[in-house]
Amino acid sequence: MKQKFLFPLALTRVALAAIALWSLLSVAPLCAQSYRPIATWPAETNERIEAFLQTTLTITDRKVAVFDCDGTVFGQAPYYLADEALYAYAQANYRGRNDKLARQKMAILDRMVKDGNNVGKPYVEDRVHFLAGMTPEEIATLGYDCYMRSYKGKMYPEMKALIANLKAFGFEVWILTASPEFLYQRFVADELGIPVTHVLGVKGVVKNGVMSDEIIMPIPQDDGKAQVIPTYIKAVPLIVGGNSRGDMDMLNESRGLKIVVNPDDVTVRGEADGPMNGHTVKSYWEQEGAIIVRCNDVRDARVDFETEHFKIRTNSENPVDK
Repeated sequence: MKQKFLFPLALTRVALAAIALWSLLSVAPLCAQSYRPIATWPAETNERIEAFLQTTLTITDRKVAVFDCDGTVFGQAPYYLADEALYAYAQANYRGRNDKLARQKMAILDRMVKDGNNVGKPYVEDRVHFLAGMTPEEIATLGYDCYMRSYKGKMYPEMKALIANLKAFGFEVWILTASPEFLYQRFVADELGIPVTHVLGVKGVVKNGVMSDEIIMPIPQDDGKAQVIPTYIKAVPLIVGGNSRGDMDMLNESRGLKIVVNPDDVTVRGEADGPMNGHTVKSYWEQEGAIIVRCNDVRDARVDFETEHFKIRTNSENPVDK
C-alpha cells in the first residue's frame, strides 16, 4: 500500500517545486532592478527619480520617456549644432562661388541670418531647405562630423546616466529635436545607445534618393513637439525632459515625471507664452512641481565656431561648479 502513493507524491513534490521556481523567477526581475544614483545631482533628486521608477516595475504596457535634444541631453553653448553644421558647410562649399546652386544655398542662409530667430519655425524649416539635394547619408555624415569636430564631450554625463537607468527599467527612450532629423540621428543614437529611429526631428521627404525641401508635418518645435508624440511615438510618455520655453507643450504631455535641465531664470515670459506668462522658465516649472536639474554647459575655448562669423546669437552658458 505504501508504494501505491510514492509516484503521485513524487509528482506532487515536483509540481510544488516547479510552482515555487516559477514564482521566484517571476518576482526576481521586480526585486533585482536597482537605480544607479547620478553623482552630481542632489540626493533628493535621485530619490524622487528612483521612487518613481520603482512604481513602474509592474507596468506591462510600453514605458516611454521623451527628451528634447539641444540643451537637454547635450550642450548648446555657444551655438546649436544644427547651425554650426550648416554654416561651416556653407563656408567650406559655397562661399565665394557664383554658380546657381551656391547662390541658392547662400540666399537661404542670408534669409536665416536676417530672420535671426533660430528657434522659430521659419528658421528651422530653412535648415531643411538648405540641406535639400543631399542624400540622407551625406546629411547624417555632416551632422556626425560636426559633432566629432566641435561638440564631442558635450553630451551631459548626467543625462546619459539617467537614460541608462531608464533603459535598465525597461523604458523606450526617444529624442525630439527641432533640427533636421537626418542631421542628428546618427551621432545622437550612437552617443545615447538608442535606435536611430528613436531620434525624431524635422522630416524632409526623400525623393529619388535625396532629401527634397518638402517638409512632413508636424514640425517638432513648440506645440509641434507635443504633436509629434502621438503622431510618431504613439504612446503617452511617463517621463518627459526639456530645457526651454519651446519644450513646454511637450513637457505637459507627461503623465509622470517632468525633468527640466538648466531652465532660464532671467527672462519673464509674456502673454504669447500662455500659462508661462509672468514666469521665467525656471519659476514656472518649480510651480508645476517639475524636477529641476543642472548640467555643465560652457563654451569650449579650443573650438573656432563658424557660426560666429554669421553673427548668429549665442546661447547662454550654464556653468556648474565641480
